[in-house]
Amino acid sequence: MKYFNLFSNILVTKGANRILISDLQRNTSELYPLELYDIIEELKNDSIENILNNYDHESKEIVMEYLDLLLEQEYGFLTDGSWDRNFPPLSYEFKDHHTLSNIFIESDSLSVLHTIKDSVENLALQHIVVYCSKELLLEDFIVADDIFKNSVVEGIEIFSPFHPAVDKNFFETLNQKTTRLYNLVFYNCQKPPFKPKDIFKFSINFSSQNLAISSCGKVNLEYFNTNLPKVLEAVNHNSCLHKKIGIDINGNIKNCPLMPESFGNINTTSLEKALEHSHFKKYWNLTKDSIEICKNCEFRNICTDCRAYTERTHTNKEGLDISKPLKCGYDPYTGKWEEWSENPLKQKAIQHYNMESFMYKQTT
Repeated sequence: MKYFNLFSNILVTKGANRILISDLQRNTSELYPLELYDIIEELKNDSIENILNNYDHESKEIVMEYLDLLLEQEYGFLTDGSWDRNFPPLSYEFKDHHTLSNIFIESDSLSVLHTIKDSVENLALQHIVVYCSKELLLEDFIVADDIFKNSVVEGIEIFSPFHPAVDKNFFETLNQKTTRLYNLVFYNCQKPPFKPKDIFKFSINFSSQNLAISSCGKVNLEYFNTNLPKVLEAVNHNSCLHKKIGIDINGNIKNCPLMPESFGNINTTSLEKALEHSHFKKYWNLTKDSIEICKNCEFRNICTDCRAYTERTHTNKEGLDISKPLKCGYDPYTGKWEEWSENPLKQKAIQHYNMESFMYKQTT
């Protein structure tokens, strides 16, 4: 008797219309027909010979084609006997011993970093993301990096408007004088000064768009991530808000700068104090399995959730918003993507968030 054994690093996510097979070692995900899910489930519990006996000739050929596919893609292996489970299964437990992992700041300058420095150290924050609405000078970046030169911070990411002083010499200086900058995004850049190459310690991105912070939360295939830690976090927690803290343009401390509920202001409240608020962690463990429509989506474990902008259609018994993210145009029941802003059913929520620029324009 031969048995098919799925490798422990393979995660199969069942959707309403398709399945997604994720290779958590190679960081890849592929879509397959829904019928393959039932075949994989059968292969987990019985020999190939016994399974084939349950099908007619035509169906047997289909099963064998799928089995060949699973082997060709190296999703599993064959044994001459039943695998006795001595091969340890992959643990889907997510472990992060940090109190907080990252902070997302909306500001018109980098001076806010001085204000939160002590709290960042006390909370052992690893990553800092700053969206700046005003142009930053070379010295601003150097000072921001210098604030945390002897800290626990592993990386700093900065979004800033592009200006003429941002040239190759600008980055060469930063490359010499900074250690924690890992990603720089310059928006409103109509003509990049040069083509970024992997010659700096940090990544450089130029965008022609005006990247407003309200642009965050869009669900798109290009943003999906099969990275093992991110997938495990999504399986166990909220893929966006878990262990995150935010500061909005007015200094209000929130789960995310775009969310309405505030837990104090950095001018009067420390990050540590805000974290103690009874409601601060209320969304941390809300997974996609508990969110309407998303729970039937094959992409739910590689997709980032958004609680700042939702369709505002469902609330659970704890009072949490469990509606589908507003900026998602995917329908798991049809397997089709559409422009989210043109969906008539989303227009009421779009008006609520004052996103009239995205309003659906009806044709006559």
